[in-house]
Formats: sequence, C-alpha cells, structure tokens
Amino acid sequence: MLSQLEKLSLDTDGRYASDEELQFVGDYMQSFSLRVQTYQKLQSAEAAIVQQVEAKMRSLDPSLFNSGNDDVSAKWKRDTVRVLRYSAVAMLMNDPETLRERFLFWFQTIMKAFGAQKSCNATYVAMQEVVQQHLTPIQASLFCPILEINRQTLGKA
Repeated sequence: MLSQLEKLSLDTDGRYASDEELQFVGDYMQSFSLRVQTYQKLQSAEAAIVQQVEAKMRSLDPSLFNSGNDDVSAKWKRDTVRVLRYSAVAMLMNDPETLRERFLFWFQTIMKAFGAQKSCNATYVAMQEVVQQHLTPIQASLFCPILEINRQTLGKA
C-alpha cells in the first residue's frame, strides 16, 4: 500500500488521480478488516507456528539447524520470528514490495554469507503448510504469497 501510494503520488504530480488509479485504495479498504483479523491471528499463533515449523524441519532434515558443528537453532528461531513479524506487517499493509526492498534484500545478503539458503527455503515451504492450519483459507490466501516471496528471496542460492 505504501509503495502504491508513493507511486500514485509521483504519477499524479500536479493533477488529480483517475478512478482507475485510485482503485487499489478501494480494494485495500474492502480487505482491511480481513487483513487485521489475519494479522491478529498470526500474532496470537506466532509461537505455535514457529514451533511447528521447527518440528517439521527437524523431521525432514535435522542438519538444517547446523552450521558446521554448531547448533544454530536459537539463531534460526530469532530470525524466523523477525521475518514472520515483518511479513505480517507487509500483509497487513498490502505492501510486499516494501518488505522486499527494505528488509528481504538486506537479509538475503546475511543468509548467503552464512550459506543458509537451504534452511531458508525449507523454512518458508514448511511455514506455508503450517500457517494454513492456523488461518482460514481466505486468510492464508493473503499471507502465503508473502511467505513465497520470502522463500524465493531468501532460499535461492
């Protein structure tokens, strides 16, 4: 929403916006209540979601939480909570572009430096499955595309 408003401001410099150019605002307003409900549900289910994702990943490949001989599961958990929270805000604001530009590209550099792309890919595949257990189908349709952006950005080598 913020990046769309910024683009609208630039595109309409010195003139009024057309109905077509303002359509995204109406669409956002129609989905606002659902976005708030989804955000609140993610907030209340955050610990369970992260725990279930971790368990799913451990059952698939326990080595995803190792960096050399070190167990990095505590760091994984902190990072996963951080990304989940930023993702929830991006869904609430309907602004995945800002998430990508202001957070994910920076975080991608860190994940590549640690060679964590495989773990990131597995995290956001598992998380898409897990959140569908906590959200209604319509809520998941708002949030899972953000998680897919995370997977594609952070999980690629």
